[in-house]
Amino acid sequence: MDDRYIKLEERIAHLTATVEDLSDITAGQANEIALLTNRVRMLMEREAERELSEGGTVPLADQKPPHW
Repeated sequence: MDDRYIKLEERIAHLTATVEDLSDITAGQANEIALLTNRVRMLMEREAERELSEGGTVPLADQKPPHW
C-alpha cells in the first residue's frame, strides 16, 4: 500500500509542476497578446490618421468593399 501512495504522490507532484509550467506559459502569452493588441491598435490609429491627412474622408478599413 505504501508503494501505491508513493506513486500517487509522485504523479501528483509531476502534474502540479506541469500545471504551474502551463500557467506561467499562459500568463506570458496573455501579456504578449495584450502588447500585440495595443501595437495593432496604435498602428490602425496611425494609418487612419495618415489616410485622413492625405485627403481621405473615411479610413479605408471602415469602407465597404466594392462588391457589396
